[in-house]
Amino acid sequence: MASNTFLLYGANGYSGKLITDLAGAYGLKPVLAGRNEKSIRQVADKYSLDYIIVDLSETEKLKQVFSRFPLVLNAAGPFRYTADRITETCLQTRTHYIDITGEIEVFEMLFQKDPLAKNAGIVLLPGTGFDVVPTDCMALWLKNQLPGATKLQLAFANEGSGISHGTAHTMIEGLGMGGAVRKDGKIIPKPLGHKGMWVDFGSKKLFVMSIPWGDVSTAYHTTGIPNIETYTAVPQKVFKALKIQGLFNWILRTEMVKNLARKKINAGPAGPTPEKRKNAFSYVWGRAEDDNGNSVTGKMITPDGYTLTAHSSLLIAKKILNNQLKPGFQTPAGLYGADLVLEIPGTERII
Repeated sequence: MASNTFLLYGANGYSGKLITDLAGAYGLKPVLAGRNEKSIRQVADKYSLDYIIVDLSETEKLKQVFSRFPLVLNAAGPFRYTADRITETCLQTRTHYIDITGEIEVFEMLFQKDPLAKNAGIVLLPGTGFDVVPTDCMALWLKNQLPGATKLQLAFANEGSGISHGTAHTMIEGLGMGGAVRKDGKIIPKPLGHKGMWVDFGSKKLFVMSIPWGDVSTAYHTTGIPNIETYTAVPQKVFKALKIQGLFNWILRTEMVKNLARKKINAGPAGPTPEKRKNAFSYVWGRAEDDNGNSVTGKMITPDGYTLTAHSSLLIAKKILNNQLKPGFQTPAGLYGADLVLEIPGTERII
């Protein structure tokens, strides 16, 4: 029997609030959860929703809470600190798990839990937001056009938006850590911005540089393509500056530098304003190539990343709650197909 109720952990964060605000449009009624009672209660009161205060360290209470729900949507990042504990509890309570991470190590960690998830009969589906729904759908669409593809490049660009506290804090955790690509099926480290190129996104050409986007993990699980690179648009001066970053990575990894960055972030706005998000959008581009030199390119335009995240996470939550699922570790496009992203308002694939 389908349910319209799920647990939203991290509901007081920027993306958590957007998800809460949009849930009613999908016919869903989240119960809000987190560890900060004051901020969770404020969100719950605004939308007349129930809430639960629970810290991830409260193992027994967490099990009691999760056992009441068919699904947990984790919006509390950085996910390297929350996903393991929450999914371990979900495995015990047989509760489906989804999140909005874009962190490669989280995808790979949850992939290792695939046998346990299948045995428990639950879905583990990380990356239900802008990381990585549009790019994952692009990857599968390209694979469908060129089944023999062995190389995949994915790129995105955000126009007119900004970043939230949660996204910024996740970025801080990665300071000085470099980048990554997938080569011959294995994830290998590379310097951040080790490659740069110009990409035609359709209405404009933008310079992009390589970054460790979540698709380095997920696109391989979705398509089987063994060589994957991911890129984002940046000013060329940033790309050039990164060429000497290696000299300073040891400084960037220190807690002193990270704490200074956290303090600056927390002093700023929680994220882009509604007006800014309304006028913002994102480009997605992809290119697949086989060993014979054949290639295919795809382009897409979507709403801004935060708006898309709210839509896509709720869309996937609703599908799982309606029993449109397959137990085990899943990727968005791997479970729901290359056209999943087209179900999100304001998304268009450009052929």
